[in-house]
Amino acid sequence: MFHVTQVHDVQDTARDHHERGSVQRSVRKAEPVEFDSAQLLRGERELYIRHGNELYRLRHTRNDKLILTK
Repeated sequence: MFHVTQVHDVQDTARDHHERGSVQRSVRKAEPVEFDSAQLLRGERELYIRHGNELYRLRHTRNDKLILTK
């Protein structure tokens, strides 16, 4: 099993900025979670990822690339 480490807490802060009569909204989002591919693959060359009703295949190639296909 692997552990997820998130560097920053989720901070969704919204502010309205008034510039030249227009209102702009900015939202600060948390940093994306980072996974190590070796931990995900666990020594295998491929794995399957279910996203909703779709199944994706993540493959580690001989050229040390990752390919995600539907």
